[in-house]
This record gives sequence, structure tokens and C-alpha cells, in this order.
Amino acid sequence: MVTGLVAEPEGADAAQVVPAQRIVWGACPTAGPKSAPPATLAEILKELTGNGRGLGQAVAARRAATPECANVRVPLDPAQPGGQQITIALNRFKGSAPRDGNHLGPLLVNPGGPGASGLTLARHVAASLPPEVAARYDVIGFDPRGVGASRPALTCVDPKRFYAPPRPDNVPADEAAERVLLGRAEAYAGACGNKFAWLLPYMTTENAARDVEALRRALGEEKISWLGYSYGTYLGSVYATLFPDRVRRMVLDSVVDPTKVWYDANLDQNVAFDDRHRDFLEWVSDHNAAFRLGDTEEEVSFAWYGMRRRLAERPAGGIVGPSELDDTFTVGGYSDAVWPTFARAFSDYVRKGDVTALVNAYRQHGETDAADENGYAVYLATQCRDAVWPRDWSRWRADARRIYAHSPFMTWSNTVYNLPCAFWPQAGGTPVTVGGGRSLPPILILQSRYDAATPLRGALTVRNRFPSARLMLVGGGNHGVSFGGNACVDRRVSAYLKDGLLPERRRMGSEPDLSCASAGARAATRMASTGGKPAHERLTQVLLGR
Repeated sequence: MVTGLVAEPEGADAAQVVPAQRIVWGACPTAGPKSAPPATLAEILKELTGNGRGLGQAVAARRAATPECANVRVPLDPAQPGGQQITIALNRFKGSAPRDGNHLGPLLVNPGGPGASGLTLARHVAASLPPEVAARYDVIGFDPRGVGASRPALTCVDPKRFYAPPRPDNVPADEAAERVLLGRAEAYAGACGNKFAWLLPYMTTENAARDVEALRRALGEEKISWLGYSYGTYLGSVYATLFPDRVRRMVLDSVVDPTKVWYDANLDQNVAFDDRHRDFLEWVSDHNAAFRLGDTEEEVSFAWYGMRRRLAERPAGGIVGPSELDDTFTVGGYSDAVWPTFARAFSDYVRKGDVTALVNAYRQHGETDAADENGYAVYLATQCRDAVWPRDWSRWRADARRIYAHSPFMTWSNTVYNLPCAFWPQAGGTPVTVGGGRSLPPILILQSRYDAATPLRGALTVRNRFPSARLMLVGGGNHGVSFGGNACVDRRVSAYLKDGLLPERRRMGSEPDLSCASAGARAATRMASTGGKPAHERLTQVLLGR
């Protein structure tokens, strides 16, 4: 609930002036099946470790903690604060420190997307922080405009019908197959325009950042702290650009390049995900004794693309065709924690003709439900509106063919995923020029060296744009590194959140200011052998809404 109004701050421009509200926290509504936390401490322990070992009782208890929830009204168009309002849903895991000195205020968290819900992430972060740090923050998750429990929630099609498997192959064999993919993209864009023509013009990252400022004012706080993953780093960067005096701490984990939003960023992803997939294939070859798919990356790659061709002819279980395979194994580009599970499914199919593990992997990691469709709708609504996209299919096709020739794993599936932007009812705009002066507090940037979703160049660019930023480089290629099982990273992030200090010296070029080694796929292998769920797989599920 929200009640009351307070006076506007002096000197705010029209886009910043929104009615400030006093939040009334209350019980949270019943969560949906995808996001509902287990009900008891014992169930939490079982879910997170598989066997109840390896997780502290205090951490598990914090994961089982009950949040408070609220809604905040914000203007649909921040330039018209007295106009039509929409609602942002948020939750809070309240810190226990007294408000008279030790408390550091709200820590807002965002998992990325755009289109991902922050409500589950708040629980994950609140439980992962050391108790002495968690006590000093109110960890606050929120659903950005259009997402999840916020209203309206953007949804364009019936996912059971639109995504009924097996879908057409994302890699078109000829012009007729291209026309099928183009028709689906145009239909999706048209459905969004028909249902939400009044909302789509205002679905921008800049407006989402102004919503964050409205949340700050509704919370009654002078400053906020921010932890953003993936797209959440871009949203946080835009917020810091627009409202530099309102930032207390800022952690940007797995960083979007603000100079490449969004078409060029996706071209970079096509190459980076292929590199990461090759890492997976090489890892499988290194464990040939277990999986028997080949002693070299080339041999395993031959088996992989052979599997994909066979699935086009006969989908596994009648549902996992080549596009479903792409959707599922793309998650392996985000986290090597799933590699043992994926390799076993791959091996069972190729060596035994057993589709059970492959279908199960699709059900867990690739299947699209209503929450996923909502996230996809918001993803498109934001990215298609943020910046200009090509409208000529010949440009998309030429880029896809050029990159596919050397990076085939995700090039066409990523092209098809973003293709509705070629038909989007609203033209793309001009992104905010991200950057800030030395008035900003120290900003901590976290980045995996071989991250596929947000390649390293983005972190280097953002460090250059913010003079107070410092870069921690982490080995490996996992997307999202804080509170995902890397003790070195978590110690340094927690220390920064506690005292706000980072190294004074700022390095140049591609040199990091701090570094941590990768937790690596070896940890995932150990956990898989004991029936547990690796920490980074848990984080990935939270970030991807699984």
C-alpha cells in the first residue's frame, strides 16, 4: 500500500518531480509457483544443498525469512508527474541495525533482463550477505515497470500456443523458412502494439531509472545503494548518471557496454556465446571418460551439431527440436555450473538414444511459461524503444550470415530472439549518455574475463566513464559473480558494502584494479557428484527467473 504525499524537493526538473509517497509495508501476496520460496527451513536446506549439508543454518534461516511488500505509484511519463500512474511492486528484507547511526539504508537489487523480477533476488542477496552487513541494509527488490507483480504487467501472446514445441528451427534453411521466422516476429510485435499501444512509448531504461528515483523518495531516504547484474548494470549506470548525488554504494556485476545498446551488443554476444560454447565442448572432451563424446573439441562439436540435425528430423520426446535445444544449452553460456548436467543429457542422447535427461533439461532451463513471456515482452519493449534498430531484414540477414560462418552456436537464435524490434510499433530513441564525475562515491565493477552475455569490453568502458569506478576481474566466464559461490568475490563485495572503500589507484587499459580466481566448473562437478546444486547455478536461476 502507499499513502500520503510529501513536498517536492526544490530545484528538481520536471522529469524528476514525482509525487513522493509514504510506503506502508505489509504482508506479501502469495507467490507464483516459479518464485515461491520453500516453506520451511528444512526444505530450504534440501533445495540448496540436495542433502542438507554444506549450508549454514543461519544462512538457510535468512533465506526462509519473511519479506514485507508494498506498491509505489509512479507516473507513466515522468515528464508529466501529474498524469497517468502505473504501479511498481517491491519487497523488503529489513536490516536489524538501529536507524540512528549504524544502518546504511536501502540496498536496491536488480537481476537484469530487461524484464527480470527483482523480488526473488532480494531474498538471495539478503541471505548471502554476512550477518553484520545484512543487518545494516534493508535489501529491497522490485519489479521494474511492466514486470511481474507491477501493474500493468506487459504480456503479448499466449505462451502455450506461441511457444508450443517444437518451434520452427531458428536457423533458416531457405527463404521460405526465413519468411516463417519473420512472420512470427512481426506477429509478436503486432500483438504487443495492439494490447499496449499506450504503454510502449514509455518503456525505456531512462524512465525505469526515474522510477528508481521515485522509489528512493517514497522510501524517505537521502541516498540508496545499488546491486545490479547484467542489464541491471546499465539501469544502475543510467541512474548514477541522472542522479549522482543519490548514490551511496554501487555494485555493477557483469557489465553492459552503454555505447553498444542494443543491436551491436547482440552482435557481440553472438561471437562471445560461441566462444563460451566451445569452452563447454572442450570441457566435455576433457572428461571423455565420463561422457564418451570425443577426445577433442572438434570431435565433440561434430557430435553436438549432429545431435542438432537429428533433433530437427525427430524432436526428443516430441518437444525438443533444434530451437528448444538452443534455448536450453544457451544457459551453459551463463554458467558452467550446469555443464555436468548438460553434458550428461548430451551424452545420453548421443550414446544411448535416451532423451530423458535432454527433455528434463529443457523443462528446467528452456521451457517458456507466462512469467518468461512477460519478461520477454518487457525485454523487447525496453530494448526496441531505448535505441534505433535496423528495419531492413537484409541488414539482419547479412549480419547473421557473416557471423554464423565462424560463430554458429547462437547467432541465428539470438537474431530471431531480437527480430521483433525490426517490426516494433514504437521507433527507437536516443539512449542516455552514461557517465559521471568525481562527485560519485566509489563504484565497484565486477566482471568475468570470458563472460558471454556481457563481454569484458563493457566493464572497461563503464570504468572509463565513471572516474570513481574500480574493476574487479574474475577468472572464467560465468555471468554474474557476486553471491554465486566465489568466496573471494563475496568477501570483497561485502567489505565494500560495509565501508565503501576501494583501492585509490586506478589502473589503465584492460588491467583490473582487483582480481579473483574463478570458482570454475570443477566445483560444479564436485557438487553434481554429491547431488547438490552448485551455488552459481542457484544464482543463474534467480537471474534468469527460473
